[in-house]
Amino acid sequence: MTIWVMMVNKEVGPVRRATAESVNVAEAKKRLSDLLGRVAYGGETVLITRRGRPMARLVPPETPEAGGGLAGVRGWLEDADPFFGRVDEAVAARARHRPRAYARGRRGSR
Repeated sequence: MTIWVMMVNKEVGPVRRATAESVNVAEAKKRLSDLLGRVAYGGETVLITRRGRPMARLVPPETPEAGGGLAGVRGWLEDADPFFGRVDEAVAARARHRPRAYARGRRGSR
């Protein structure tokens, strides 16, 4: 059984050694949860084989780049865009909103 080992090089980032754990299909079925945890959280790679032939490889997911969400997008709207005024109005109206259940004065019973 060989295992990928994660090492960190400060200039390059994560570096993997050239070995991977190899398990057969039956063993992978028994230990799937454990293997997924090792791949997702440990950064390991697992090769699943059938009769010694490679059938599938479990690899860690790609990590998204920092600032890849909407918060990182710049230049769509100017600070003076009317959209921001409408958002502020909606937030203020939501703060003043009183649900109908409270307006009737009843609590919980029908």
